Amino acid sequence: ELYFKNLSKQKQKEVMEKNGNNHKLRVCVATCNRADYSKLAPIMFGIKAEPQFFELDVVVLGSHLIDDYGNTYRMIEQDDFDIHTRLHTIVRGEDEAAMVESVGLALVKLPDVLNRLKPDIMIVHGDRFDALALATSAALMNIRILHIEGGEVSGTIDDSIRHAITKLAHYHVCCTRSAEQHLIAMCEDHDRILLAGCPSYDKLLSAKNKDYMSIISMWLGEDVKIRDYIVALQHPVTTDIKHSIKMFELTLDALISFNKRTLVLFPNVDAGDKEMVRVMRKKGIEHHPNFRAVKHVPFDQFIQLVAHAGCMIGNSSCGVREVGAFGTPVINLGTRQTGRETGENVLHVRDADTQDKILHALQLQFGKQYPCSKIYGDGNAVPRILKFLKSIDLKEPLQKKFCFPPVKENISQDIDHILETQSALAVDLGGTNLRVAIVSMKGEIVKKYTQLNPKTYEDRLALILKMCVEAASEAVNVNCRILGVGISTGGRVNPREGIVLHSTKLIQEWSSVDLRTPISDALHLPVWVDNDGNCAALAERKFGHGKGIENFVTLITGTGIGGGIIHQHELIHGSSFCAAELGHIVVSLDGPECLCGSQGCIEAYASGIALQREAKKLHDDDLLLVEGMSMKEEEIVSAAHLIQAAKLGNTKAESILKTAGTALGLGVVNILHTVNPSLVILSGVLANHYVNAVKDVINRQALSSVKTVDVVISNLADPALLGAASLVLDYTTRRIY
Repeated sequence: ELYFKNLSKQKQKEVMEKNGNNHKLRVCVATCNRADYSKLAPIMFGIKAEPQFFELDVVVLGSHLIDDYGNTYRMIEQDDFDIHTRLHTIVRGEDEAAMVESVGLALVKLPDVLNRLKPDIMIVHGDRFDALALATSAALMNIRILHIEGGEVSGTIDDSIRHAITKLAHYHVCCTRSAEQHLIAMCEDHDRILLAGCPSYDKLLSAKNKDYMSIISMWLGEDVKIRDYIVALQHPVTTDIKHSIKMFELTLDALISFNKRTLVLFPNVDAGDKEMVRVMRKKGIEHHPNFRAVKHVPFDQFIQLVAHAGCMIGNSSCGVREVGAFGTPVINLGTRQTGRETGENVLHVRDADTQDKILHALQLQFGKQYPCSKIYGDGNAVPRILKFLKSIDLKEPLQKKFCFPPVKENISQDIDHILETQSALAVDLGGTNLRVAIVSMKGEIVKKYTQLNPKTYEDRLALILKMCVEAASEAVNVNCRILGVGISTGGRVNPREGIVLHSTKLIQEWSSVDLRTPISDALHLPVWVDNDGNCAALAERKFGHGKGIENFVTLITGTGIGGGIIHQHELIHGSSFCAAELGHIVVSLDGPECLCGSQGCIEAYASGIALQREAKKLHDDDLLLVEGMSMKEEEIVSAAHLIQAAKLGNTKAESILKTAGTALGLGVVNILHTVNPSLVILSGVLANHYVNAVKDVINRQALSSVKTVDVVISNLADPALLGAASLVLDYTTRRIY
């Protein structure tokens, strides 16, 4: 913990130096109504308390400045904040058009204010239409935006506005783990998301023990006892105003019948709010002996009122968020908060279409006491937010980047696509065989040709061209449209130029070879070339276990040991195209000699060649064959004989395979500690024999943070051919018609 604290201080120091030692972060906090001020005020107090780091400008607009809603800007002044600017932005009206006009009026007035203030960052809260105007203005004027409470889910138009602000904002402070995941799913940069909790909880969790009886008496009367009154707060649902007005009428009727002292707060400024006020007056709520109707209650007093109420009823987000901190029973009416995370204290009445439903809910909930819920915060949000603000580097590019997930290929619908199957010619150059295949978009091998790989460069290139021409001609007969040629070969490859730089010893006369030019000229098709290990990784990414996985590693266990690394959905080649030479990870300083000239490589222990070498040694010493095995005189000893002997109980063979599996496992552990993939895929003929040994070594040798990695066996029959095909299919189908 001390290490991370020191690291954080160092980072803040570096950011201060980058931003200029004397430069304080100029923060503009814009507040639109009583609800968002309750969330922003704790942050504002925190900013004000650290003048060596921040300059605070406060802009007030929206319903704060309307008498009908309590002129709530006064509580900002009472909190001793200097209000830099007051903007009258609310257009009076009773329909949706008034909300639109209010946004427009705010957009007209805000540019002048922002030009004068020139803030480094603007803090915007929530999901109100006023906040959308703030975020739009700041984004268009190249001012960084910190959005509070993004990623949450609820009903009505607020949901759409909240997500729209998220897309405009550069930084995000969210309250719950689910909200954080929603932001990531919306392609926001994880590094710019802070899971802090709700700022209002910093005040809530320290408020309950304060003097509350005087507050209850002031707002509800001296004869009211704790847990014997109701707090009601209901807003219009702008996507269904008529229904929400009807629900409000039913709520008031139920409260009148329930006959308990009730504090009713006026609704927000929204389309339909005036009609709700008329309903209150029509039913005589303002003069009813059991009711107290108020425009506004200061937040610190409101906290005490809901903390000690017998029940809260309505559709305010406060009911499903803040009230849970006290375990007060809540009745959530209608769809306005649909999707919000709630504690067990909340009873939902989604279809509140009769007075009896609401009355029954009141009878169930009133007077109960639930466990306190901390879904939305732990009381330490503000310190985290201030630390986050200090870490912002103003020299970073302003243009935000989105982190898009991989998407399925979009096959365009022109006549060629309808009549023909999009396919690739895949070429696999192995140590023994040369194979060419027609591979469809879905990874189906439509036709495959196999020949022995010639020993000379001229013969090999001539055979590749002959087989490719033959396959391309056959493609017409099987209704396949060839989009290009992909070549998988051993050795080090420059994929940008299509050149084999250095080959393995298994393929002779195969260094500094330009494969792209002669094949492309002969077939009049684009040609891609890559290392066989990289191709295996690409095959897994497109057709196998790696599909949709951001970070994984493929290991080929065959004649040699190879592999490929996929990081953030992309193949890693390295600065000199030598990345993922996984077979040449050294696991012993004095191990057997490898074909690369080094000692102790994984390939020197676990490759087919290495196992064949050890099998020959045993055979020469008459220690290989056991009961149940036989060999012809002319038969060549191979790795298969060693594996067969181990299965039949040959302890020497078992020991050799165990050592090979351990070497491979140690190599995998090194890979885990270097690139930290979430998945390791073992491919090739020896994968089945090594998978358990690799898992055992990981459990014994790896750091605990990487032990959870999945190790699986590839389910692809031909990864080299499929990988070569994916070189073509991944590029040539990225077209938009």
